[in-house]
Amino acid sequence: MDDVERFLNEDLGREGDITSDSLFTNETAYAEIIAKEDCVVAGLEEAKKVFEKTGAKATLEIDDGVFVKKGTIVAKIKGPVRSILKGERLALNIICRMSGISTETKTLIDLCRKINPKVKIAATRKTTPGFRKYEKKAVIIGGGEPHRFGLYDAVLVKDNHLKVVGSVEEAIKRVKEKIKDKIIEIEVENEKDALIAANMNVDIIMLDNFDAKSGMDVAKKIKKVNPNILIEVSGGITKENIQDYASFADRISLGCLTHSVKSKDFSLEIRIF
Repeated sequence: MDDVERFLNEDLGREGDITSDSLFTNETAYAEIIAKEDCVVAGLEEAKKVFEKTGAKATLEIDDGVFVKKGTIVAKIKGPVRSILKGERLALNIICRMSGISTETKTLIDLCRKINPKVKIAATRKTTPGFRKYEKKAVIIGGGEPHRFGLYDAVLVKDNHLKVVGSVEEAIKRVKEKIKDKIIEIEVENEKDALIAANMNVDIIMLDNFDAKSGMDVAKKIKKVNPNILIEVSGGITKENIQDYASFADRISLGCLTHSVKSKDFSLEIRIF
């Protein structure tokens, strides 16, 4: 069972769409999915797969990643009424959620690149269980970076690791003894630990919950030790203050891109032949 089948099964259960099945037999219809607000659209490819699974045919009028204005028709669907209605809510949920993420990502990138054309905006692992792949994809569609997908594809030493290990130096030493082919990143909360990490040549140092001025000062000191270390900032960063961090950060990671972003509004309107 693939993801779309699993998502549909959540909605249809064993008995299916009992409302539509009681009302319709072989009626066919044409429908349009319409943007109800300006946004960077995402999730159309997934929505198309939803209708393929239910027995309808979706034609995409817009590519994922395109900015659309309110009222734009982004997809057209043809087929049995029951097939269209089976997939309606799932397809819309995916498009609305992913478009919210891609739009917010693009908004923050545009803000930051006025200050620093090279800065990257990244997601975190603060995602919806079972939907991470699509939320990360939406970040990419909006122009951002997915960061690590899970605990398996990069090392990120965080505060709770350090509490148990005892020190930044010991944590990096242990990781380097065992990990030879992955990115090594460490999260630090003060200048002392940041400079220890810099001298031990990790790949990325995340400045966690630094105010912008302190972060800039520490970032400069890290770069003096090793200009190749990537500086990431995270924690307490909002649309209102993100430009303050963009001037010195190589990458800014934000959980809000996925854990609290507002979905964009789309609707499906059936047009009877």
